Parts: sequence; C-alpha cells; structure tokens
Amino acid sequence: MSADISQDIWDRARRYQSVLVGHGASITDADVLQPADTLLDLYGEDIRARTFTTQDPLRGEQMLRPDFTVPIVQQHMEFGAEPARYTYLGKVFRKQEAHETRPTEFVQVGFEVFDGKDVAAADAEVFATFADILADVPVAPMTGDIGILRAAVIGLKTSERRRAALMRHLWRPRRFRALLDRFGSVTPIPAARAALLSNANAMANLPVVLGLRSESEIALRIEALQDDAAIGPISSFERDLLASLLKVRETAPNALALLRDIAVDLPSISAAIDGLNMRLDAMAKRGIDVDALPFEAAYGRTSMEYYDGFVFGFSSNASLNIPPVATGGRYDALTVILGGGTGVPAVGGVIRPDLVALVEAAQ
Repeated sequence: MSADISQDIWDRARRYQSVLVGHGASITDADVLQPADTLLDLYGEDIRARTFTTQDPLRGEQMLRPDFTVPIVQQHMEFGAEPARYTYLGKVFRKQEAHETRPTEFVQVGFEVFDGKDVAAADAEVFATFADILADVPVAPMTGDIGILRAAVIGLKTSERRRAALMRHLWRPRRFRALLDRFGSVTPIPAARAALLSNANAMANLPVVLGLRSESEIALRIEALQDDAAIGPISSFERDLLASLLKVRETAPNALALLRDIAVDLPSISAAIDGLNMRLDAMAKRGIDVDALPFEAAYGRTSMEYYDGFVFGFSSNASLNIPPVATGGRYDALTVILGGGTGVPAVGGVIRPDLVALVEAAQ
C-alpha cells in the first residue's frame, strides 16, 4: 500500500466495493501497465498529455492505467459472458499539468454492467447504486446524454466526411464549434488550405517531400479538401438547432419537453429522446426523484471521451472546487471497438473515495 494514500481512503474504497458486490458484481482487476497502442488508437496523441508512459524492450510502449474501464472491457469482450457485473478497486494515474494540487495517483472503485436485456433499466441500476452509496454525502447529481448530441450530428444535412470530423471532436467543444462554423461558411477556410484549393497544379508546386506523408497521401488529402470545398454549407437553421440543443439545462421532465420540441425540426434525435424517456421511467421505479433530477445536454463533453449515451456525475458545491466524486455512463461503441466489431450494451461508473472524504471534511 502506498504511503501517500491513507488507510481511511483504502477502508472507504473497500466499503464501497462491498456494496457493489452486494449488487451482484464480481470482483476483478486490471494490470497497472497497459499497452499504449490501445489507448492511442482510441484517443489519439492527446492521451499522452494525461498519462505516464514507459518503454519496454519486449512489449513496446506502455502506459500506467489512466482508468480501469478500457482493460475491463477488453477482458470482458475476450472472456466474459452476458449478463455480467464487475467491480474493481485500485490506483489510477493521471498527469496534472494544469492542476498542481490534484494528485497524480488516486484510488477508484468501479461498477461495470454488461447487460443488453433492458438498457434503460441497466442505466438506472448504475445511477441508483451510486446515488445510494452517496446518500449521506453532500453532493448533487447531474445527468446528460451524449447519444442525443451524436444523433444530432448524424442527422445534419452534410457530407459523411464532415459528420465524421464533427463526431471526432464532440469532446473538444472549441474545436467542434470552429469546425461547425467553417462547415457553415461562418468563418473562412485557412489561407494555406485555400491556396492549395485554388491551385489546380498544387502537387507540382510542392517542395520535395521530406515529411512522413508520401506524395500520393498528400494528393489524396488535396483531393479530399477539394471535394469538401464543393459541398454546400451546413445551414444556419441546423446550426441554430444544434446551439439550442447544447443550451438545454433543466430538470429532466422539462428538458425532455424542450428536446421533443427540437426534434420536430431535427428528427434524427427522436430515438435517443425516447431512450431518455425510458431511462427516466426506470429511474423512477428505483426511487429516484426524476422530477427534480437535473439534465444538461452538453454534460460530459470535456471529460467522458468513451461515453456515447447516458452520462452522470455527483458533485459538491462549486465553491469547494472539488472534482466530481463519482462519474459514469454508457459506452456501447467502446465495446464494439475493443470487441473487434462485435459489441454489447455496457454502462458503468467510478467513485473516488478521496474526493468523498474531502467533501465530507468541508461540511
């Protein structure tokens, strides 16, 4: 046991895990060192800014696990059978370039549910389980649904290439906004790109290729840019619908009504809204006061990269400046990627006992 994590934190973690075991979860674990290529394939080079890496002569580049979900999903997709419920407990490791006071290693306790019989019921089960664990802690919930935003992007009347670019940057709001403005002709394309597009013989005027891309790759890129330039802009009407969607922040029933209004003009989100409605019904059956439950359409966009549906968190008063003590959500698409094209419905979450202790101490 590391000296920098107190006995109280480990004791709390074990108590939380015992609750999860009581909910039918099997105890599992994951190696501290994880292959870097898996995480890089999922998140790109951005992941290096948040993880500690090392080089192994035989295994190649390795990363100290930034969380448990990815390796647990890999294990389940290779060896598991549905339905399955898992719990784990251990340290994860994150670089903290912007927050010097935050720890670079801390304890997580997790709960993962692989069960496709009733997706709404599984979402409600995970949320209600964490709500019960935190019932006596002064924190408040927030919920959202990345699936609604994904459905909105899929429904845009534009090219598949543009939809894919926007989807890749859902987790980077500023980049997403910049792309949407460019695809809507609100902002001009960069000067260097414009120069390439305006020159029919661009390849002939390029210097000798010295970089990592071949001439054929550069030619394909120029062709893709030219094809994109020929596509009409995303309409201001659709951009306004997206803006209205992202501004939805209400109690769950009121948010549902606002989203249904938006769906009249953006029907691609209708199925995801129906899913939200079923989830709220399932939560109500588990004793959650859904009439007072907050919902924010943009919630989770900056911190929950592999979630693609329901998302949630439990946070203390903002004045305390303490990160959410528990977060979670649905990650069906991740199981498809890690399952080699075959996926299963999956939802889970984690709780940080160190943050719970900070919130309680601040009372």
